[in-house]
Parts: sequence; C-alpha cells; structure tokens
Amino acid sequence: MNSFDLILTYVIVVNLVSFIVMGIDKRKARKRAFRIPEATLFVLAIIGGSLGSIIGMHLFHHKTRHWYFLYGMPVILALQVILILAVVLSPIELNFW
Repeated sequence: MNSFDLILTYVIVVNLVSFIVMGIDKRKARKRAFRIPEATLFVLAIIGGSLGSIIGMHLFHHKTRHWYFLYGMPVILALQVILILAVVLSPIELNFW
C-alpha cells in the first residue's frame, strides 16, 4: 500500500465516521437521549471528516440552524482543500514508506 492509498483510505474512513456520527446524534436528539458533544463533531471534521459532516448535516437536517456549524464546517473543508492543494503542488516530495 503506497502513501496515496493510505491517505485516501484514512480520508474515506474518517468522512464515513463523521457522516454516521451526525446521523446518530440526530437520532439521539429526536429521542431526547444523551447527545454527542458538539466539540466531538468539530474534532471529527477537523481531522479530515468535514465533507462527511457537511453531507450528514444536510441529509439529516441536523445542526443546520447553528451558524457555527453552517459556516464553520465549510470553512474547515475549504482550509483542508487548500492544505491538500499546497501539499500536492509543492515541489517537495513526501514519502511515508
């Protein structure tokens, strides 16, 4: 498994987890059960799950009335895209193996 495959697998898994956690938190909100902390939802987005969080927010109609989620998640995604582009377009070669 090369570096790209490893990173791609990580991104897919963390986005899937972020998406599922948004759905779980929405279900818990409907049942008035113990909720997943908002900090946890943001941490999942920051560590690479921002796209999954955004899709989950809109698909489950969850946290869409909170401005810090509505604007914060796309900002996190934009920063991650900029970081990825900076690494990909950088003249420095990164090898993990």
